[in-house]
Amino acid sequence: MSTNKLTTAVLGLNANGLRLLSAVSEMSFFEIAAVADKDTKLAEKVAGEYGCKWYDDYRQLVIQNQFDCLLVAEGLHRCEEYIRTGMKKKFNILKYPPLGRNLEEARGFVRLAEENGIKFAVINTGRFSESFISFRRFIQEGSLKRIFLVKGVCNCVDDEEPSWHYDKELSGGGVLLRSCYELIDQILWNFHSPNEVYSAFTNTASDRQQSQYLTEDTALLTMKFSKGLIGHLSASRVFGPNKIFLEVFGKEKILTVTNCHLTVRSISGEIIEAQDYGNDELVLMKGLLENFALSIVSPDNNKLFGGGEEGLKTMSVIECAYLSGRTGMPESPSKIWEIGEKEPASI
Repeated sequence: MSTNKLTTAVLGLNANGLRLLSAVSEMSFFEIAAVADKDTKLAEKVAGEYGCKWYDDYRQLVIQNQFDCLLVAEGLHRCEEYIRTGMKKKFNILKYPPLGRNLEEARGFVRLAEENGIKFAVINTGRFSESFISFRRFIQEGSLKRIFLVKGVCNCVDDEEPSWHYDKELSGGGVLLRSCYELIDQILWNFHSPNEVYSAFTNTASDRQQSQYLTEDTALLTMKFSKGLIGHLSASRVFGPNKIFLEVFGKEKILTVTNCHLTVRSISGEIIEAQDYGNDELVLMKGLLENFALSIVSPDNNKLFGGGEEGLKTMSVIECAYLSGRTGMPESPSKIWEIGEKEPASI
């Protein structure tokens, strides 16, 4: 580290990358050393704004520099090999979800990070949202008796979604992998991994042959946990209104949470308590980045949220869901996890 700050580069200057830069530039933990994007004019323009070096070649960004942190907003199909190279050079990596395009790739990243003694984590601002923190406290304190159903909804229509999101080879998956990662992470963080997952997928392609090569734009998951708890998750990127929430049903109360709101209702629907936290996305991002920085500079006193091992649990459920969509049968995340543990991932 130079001047007691983490020298940092941002790879990918899409909306997510610019959001990262905005947050990092206002924090004392980081020194922005470089940015990179395939768009030469954009990279040069943004570098001028932040007073740093710029690259339009991701490989050169990684091999010509020694950073403390590499923040990744680019799709893995464009930068997977450079993430691995950065890990081998001891760069700590923070990236937008998912952890990998599939469980094998994700496990390879995690193992490489462990071998090189660096931090590797996925961005999940929900972990730092006051509404979700209160939600977790509510669950842990047992304020919701005899929970029997967890329901998740993720509708996220995005007119500016890049075309590669629809390509299975490039993206790894559709709305489930790219939009539901954080919601599934919240379910596993507050409860545990389901014993079984059953799923079904579809897309709105008019041509049946074409639909086989496109990622899903609508997904349904049913999850069976232990002790009588079941879960249901629905997701779509083709119809609105946009909404993402979790809802937990107990014997006497229903708890609903979003990034901004927490509502407690009676089983008949009457509102018992409602909290509006008004979370600002920039504030949440700063909280996440602070956690990432402190886990690097003072790891003994600061646990990293959303790290590799946690991410692998989330990826196991997603991998299981895709397998169930192909087999038409319930599948077990624990079995997929065990198989992956026995088989060394390629790095």
